[in-house]
Amino acid sequence: MRPPTDGPGAAALGARRGAPRSRPAGPDPLAPLLDLPGVRDAAEAARTAVDRLLGHKVLRRESAGVSSESALRGARASAALEGVDVPLAQVRTGDVSDPTLQGALRVSVALGSMVETWDRAPGQVLARMHVLAAADLAPREELGRPSAQAGPRLGGVFALVTGATSAPAVLVAAVVHGELAAVEPFTAGSGVVARAAGRLTGIARGLDPKAVSVPEVGFAELGAPAYADALAGYRSGTAEGVAGWLVHCARATELGAREGLAICESLLRG
Repeated sequence: MRPPTDGPGAAALGARRGAPRSRPAGPDPLAPLLDLPGVRDAAEAARTAVDRLLGHKVLRRESAGVSSESALRGARASAALEGVDVPLAQVRTGDVSDPTLQGALRVSVALGSMVETWDRAPGQVLARMHVLAAADLAPREELGRPSAQAGPRLGGVFALVTGATSAPAVLVAAVVHGELAAVEPFTAGSGVVARAAGRLTGIARGLDPKAVSVPEVGFAELGAPAYADALAGYRSGTAEGVAGWLVHCARATELGAREGLAICESLLRG
């Protein structure tokens, strides 16, 4: 696999602790999320875990290798959440025939090339993600084309991606992920696309500029039933449900950072 990009550049590296790139001029719709039960502590724990990973000495010389392995493991875990659970060793050999896993791998490999465009033209990037994710799952005429009923809510997602906020990047990523997973804009591949968009948001907003953590593995470790329950809570729109989803995503991010550390240690050992 080709490794994803090392990051969106110096601006993102300067924001590596997940701080906002700028603050909104008007009301910030995401700022109140930090006051929901458990969210602030979970976001801080996730950020601390990613920072610990970014400080690993292996990344001074092997960040591309870690990023490449992270992409592979992330794609495998994302497909597993869709019910396609293929052993990592088999995925690494390239012996992959399932179209869901193939799509997840294509999206994961391409994320690095999407970083610079994501916060300027998220609709374009989302369409590209779907083409990659669902090439063998959906009719050609549906690829990259969200359903009409998803339009208004997608507009809100795009505004979040392109807008400024004081909320930590891990929460912005969780909301982007949650919105796309909840609205399911495509007939096939929406789950893989939603998780990839969440990961891409974290990369682009400086939480993980080197793309070396593996949040998808965190979600898989927490389990598909817990993922579905947390997403159902988010869909409900209640404060409790939204808080549960945000905490779940932050916890997955924390576990994904630990997976990144495991990759670093394996490279260190040779």
